Amino acid sequence: MSSTWTTEIEVAVPAPRLFKAAILDWHNLAPKIASDKIVSAVLVEGDGNVSSIRQFNLAPGLPFSFVKERLDFLDVEKFEAKSTLLEGGGLGVHLESASTHVKVEPKAGGSVVKVTKTYKLLPGVDVAGEAEKAKAAFSGVVKGCEAYLVANPDAYN
Repeated sequence: MSSTWTTEIEVAVPAPRLFKAAILDWHNLAPKIASDKIVSAVLVEGDGNVSSIRQFNLAPGLPFSFVKERLDFLDVEKFEAKSTLLEGGGLGVHLESASTHVKVEPKAGGSVVKVTKTYKLLPGVDVAGEAEKAKAAFSGVVKGCEAYLVANPDAYN
């Protein structure tokens, strides 16, 4: 049985800039602005378009050492992307599968990031409260990206 959580994060950055930074170039930007969580990242396969695979190596002390994801869908004009977890991040430990859908919608004075995470737990696994932690972590990442873009107004234009 699959489960889903959703969240929305408002930011004071236009959708095109946020999408470029937080989705298209996140493998380069994340280690710079979230080094306490993501120590390095690499484009394992592809050129950043659909079917590309990225690996994020996580900081010691976090529940998992890395996350590897494949970009399944990308619409740059509508600021929308979907990815699937391939390795790490609890896959095979707690999760049978997981995917993420992100859409950045323009809003007066900035944008709204809408995230939907769909996952299937392994039999017998109980992760009560983990969805709230995941939402908070995703929100922290988006807010960190927002802070970087506000502080660097010429970045990702």
